[in-house]
Amino acid sequence: MSCVSPLQGITESFGAAVHSLGTSHLTDVVINRSKRMMLDTLGVGLLGTRTAVFNKALKYSQSFSSDERSSVWGASEISLPPHYAAFVNGIAVHSMDFDDTWHPATHPSGAVLPALLALAETLPSQPSGLDLLLAFNVGIEVQGRLMRFSTEAYNIPERFHPPSVVGVMGSAAASAKLLALSPAQCAHALAIAASSAGAPLANAATQTKPLHIGNAARRGLEAAQLARLGLEGNPAILDKNCGFGVYYKDYSPSVMPHSASGDFKWRLEKQDVAFKRIPAHLGMHWVVDAALAARAKLENTDGNFDLRKIRRVTLRVPPSKYVDCPSPTSEHQARHSFQFNCGSALLDNKVTVSSFDEDQINRPALKELLSKVEVETPEDNKPSFDKMYCEVKIETDQGQRYGARCDTFYGHWRKPLSQRDLVEKFSVNASSVLCTEGVEGVNDVIGNIERVRESSILSSYLRMTSSQHKQLYRTRSF
Repeated sequence: MSCVSPLQGITESFGAAVHSLGTSHLTDVVINRSKRMMLDTLGVGLLGTRTAVFNKALKYSQSFSSDERSSVWGASEISLPPHYAAFVNGIAVHSMDFDDTWHPATHPSGAVLPALLALAETLPSQPSGLDLLLAFNVGIEVQGRLMRFSTEAYNIPERFHPPSVVGVMGSAAASAKLLALSPAQCAHALAIAASSAGAPLANAATQTKPLHIGNAARRGLEAAQLARLGLEGNPAILDKNCGFGVYYKDYSPSVMPHSASGDFKWRLEKQDVAFKRIPAHLGMHWVVDAALAARAKLENTDGNFDLRKIRRVTLRVPPSKYVDCPSPTSEHQARHSFQFNCGSALLDNKVTVSSFDEDQINRPALKELLSKVEVETPEDNKPSFDKMYCEVKIETDQGQRYGARCDTFYGHWRKPLSQRDLVEKFSVNASSVLCTEGVEGVNDVIGNIERVRESSILSSYLRMTSSQHKQLYRTRSF
């Protein structure tokens, strides 16, 4: 297809909208939903700082230095150049595949929040919590609109990991907003970021997948800072099939309404996100809930039933090559395996963070159960996080059959986590790293973010790994 296309003004409209959006445009629904996203992201990010992939990335990043330094979450004594702080904190968020998921499919928060917090620490005038909240929502909004430029994006991806494509654009937009760039500079930031977009799905279920989020956070921040220095990209990057359109088969872009027009509505107001209860690919949540329900039916019939008497387990799931891993040998493969997550739920009557430990993955009883799992992909089971379902059918040696189906798991946007359960998830995750005062401080700051005078208080709590910082907790600036 020719690279020459008539200028539609789409890129310019994005630059103008990013520049013009103000805190007065935030609605109560958007504020509430984005605060939940921020809290969940910080919790899974803190937990993720204890993973192998995070520590490898941190060791690499510590070889770089600069006059500007930003915090590493959960590390009271370590700071990095802001781009690398965004990089490692972004990796932490996705290191266990525990972060939020949107529809069309992407992980929206992990590419944006690490970049904003790293950038905020370097600014001569500290942004307020409301400034941070606005910039975060700008980054989420840009992703939501870009994902709707193709019907292909509505399905579970086949070729590339979506956060690596739209996430870097969201990071660039959010960073540009926090830097108060001009409309033209905002557009150039998006153009620059587009040249850092993309990651093949072949690296799903490996240690490299979390780098997709880290790279998106880092490269988007860099794009905005380069645009501030005057670097330019194609001013029609979003208009062209040979621009951002290279990532989609059926690219059909549209303008982003100006905030002053009556046509502007936040995507987050129309479409909430899903929050995960287990650290695994979103599709696993359907199969876990179905497996637990099927197991309960089996137990109700025979409370002392021996799982070794299972002859066959049939899973009816949507087609997706990168989440079909019959015999996982690593935690990252296990997080992308319908078979493993079903087997763990049947064997243990739960799936938790520890389910993905090496000793749990290699249990002989689990391996025996996995050998009995068969996968079917019915034509009516669409590969979409909005339309898919999962069925689990158990057959015993005696010919008994037990089955259950999950159409909407708890945590999905149609069945959202309660605020109590969301806070509980955050507290459990964050307390693995932070002291009690740090956990309570982060929760308190995010809960009141629109009233926080200086966002730097948040970074201080994210480093609070010992009780020596109690005084800070008593003097937070709301």
